[in-house]
Amino acid sequence: MTVLKNRIFAALALSASIFLGGSLFAENAPSKTLTPGSKHGSNPIYTSYAGRVMAGYQGWFRAPGDGSGRGWVHWGRESFGERSCTVEALPDMAEYEHAYDSEFRDRRGNPVKVFSSYDYQTVDTHFKWMKEYNIDGVMVQRFFGSTHPRFRRDGAKILEHAVKASQKYGRALVVMYDLSGARPNRDVSERLIEDWKFLVDELKVTGGQNTSYMFHNGGPLVSIWGLGFIDRPYELQSLGIEKFIKFLKEDKEYGGCSVMLGVPPTFRTLDADTRSDPRLHEIIKSADVVSPWNPGRFSLDGTKESKERLEALLSDRVSKDVEFCKSLNVDYAPVIYPGFSWHNLMKTRGANAEFNSAPRLKGEFYWTLARSMISNGSKMIYVAMFDEVDEGTAILKILDSDEDLPVNTSCRFLTTEGMGGDYYLWLTGEIGKVLRGEAPLGPLPARAPKNPAK
Repeated sequence: MTVLKNRIFAALALSASIFLGGSLFAENAPSKTLTPGSKHGSNPIYTSYAGRVMAGYQGWFRAPGDGSGRGWVHWGRESFGERSCTVEALPDMAEYEHAYDSEFRDRRGNPVKVFSSYDYQTVDTHFKWMKEYNIDGVMVQRFFGSTHPRFRRDGAKILEHAVKASQKYGRALVVMYDLSGARPNRDVSERLIEDWKFLVDELKVTGGQNTSYMFHNGGPLVSIWGLGFIDRPYELQSLGIEKFIKFLKEDKEYGGCSVMLGVPPTFRTLDADTRSDPRLHEIIKSADVVSPWNPGRFSLDGTKESKERLEALLSDRVSKDVEFCKSLNVDYAPVIYPGFSWHNLMKTRGANAEFNSAPRLKGEFYWTLARSMISNGSKMIYVAMFDEVDEGTAILKILDSDEDLPVNTSCRFLTTEGMGGDYYLWLTGEIGKVLRGEAPLGPLPARAPKNPAK
């Protein structure tokens, strides 16, 4: 999902007290164990989000010749070259069956190639990597515009691919409704309810014996992203999201679902980039998991001092968030990301943005976020994102050497700084081991560089 334009980068680092271990469930709180509706599958492979690392999956990339008829989408604006590029990293295409030529050329004069999410082999390759690197699965974005009856079927193409691939590779799958595109003073509940029925009936997203769809608290997990953000045009009062949650919880056929809510990082205090509307807390109470969206909020400059400041800030914030969620009887799944950059994207909008504004630092930034979340009580993690090269947050395999990057262009592209194109897939798997107690919660694990840094 697109990071909020009005970012709140500044925060006060309060004195921290580390919260280690303990349950994320409030003591003596009423049980939230659900009975799945009759339309859902049985014997899920993934019975809980706890101890799992899930990544967001945009699936929004298109290319000429991929069968979608939409030309270049999300790689660039109408074309994909010097003047239109909207991505910060380029995929390593060595393992894809199908590739699509861009206008860029590498040092050998060959066209730089990319993938299309519309192509099933792309999604299959990504899910194969999830299994190979022990990443539990993904939450596939279902944007609000795709829920319109006219676009519902075509908009479900990527999700349809993901259902097939998740079953093939035994990876977890969750539908994440992204409310981007919802309008002011519009009740979205009926449209979302009808769309969920469509996904359950037509795509069988939760169906089958030994379903790969992730369950939590006894029922299929459905995520709703975009509640409480101050720069969103819609308000909680008119959105009608409570009716959708009630349906997901109580309907005898399509319900019995657990619900995750994507909210701003200051959801607890209702300030900064969160609307000062206490209704958000009431909505959170009705859910099962809360997931604060952090991308773009934090960074490191490579110094010991900046790392200590970030760790102190996160220690204070996360420990308090965990305790707050316990008081509401909801679980806590914070968002981590490997780095951030949207220089090329913003250039196409006529704006200047610093390249590599949140440097990856060969994994140190990503690991610092993960370690801080886990050490302060997080039992589940959401990674932004598996495939979003638009804002430089992707963990998939990217080109790792300057030799492979486009030449004769003012566009700038990230690499993994010599750590290997698959480094962040590997590191995400390592985070999962720490989360489950299979590896110690220590410094960034060593992995020898595959290529010298350029």
